[in-house]
Amino acid sequence: MLDPTQLLAIYRALARVPGGRRLFSKLVGRAAPYTGTIPFRVEHLDRGQARVRMDDRRSVRNHLNSVHAIALMNLGEVSTGLAMYASLPSGARGIIVELGMTYTKKARGPITADCVAQVPVEPGRHDVVIEAPLRDERGDEVARARAVWRIDLP
Repeated sequence: MLDPTQLLAIYRALARVPGGRRLFSKLVGRAAPYTGTIPFRVEHLDRGQARVRMDDRRSVRNHLNSVHAIALMNLGEVSTGLAMYASLPSGARGIIVELGMTYTKKARGPITADCVAQVPVEPGRHDVVIEAPLRDERGDEVARARAVWRIDLP
């Protein structure tokens, strides 16, 4: 298992080279195979911050010709997870224990999830609530992810 501090170091190294963000996104999708089922790209990653974009393709659409609710949930989960893990200290662990979505309008076109996470600094077990709005190209919020991550800090 990858130490949380390595995640951000790998992203920073790859983000400097052409195609590096796309490669990093593929690596995340390989590490978390279900996450890799959506066409996402990590556009920004820093301590406690993640911006992840999902392209609109037929493979993520529903019968209403909009992005499927579960594809949006998958995007919300990956954005909250990356923001969380990018801020964890060495030796920390985290797992999602609750995930919910509020859908506000049909999602069409590329969708971007922006997430900001604040991790406690005290050692021990913490349940951290994180939200990530998902927006279309016009900036309209199409959904909002709400995740609870259980964090164990050494």
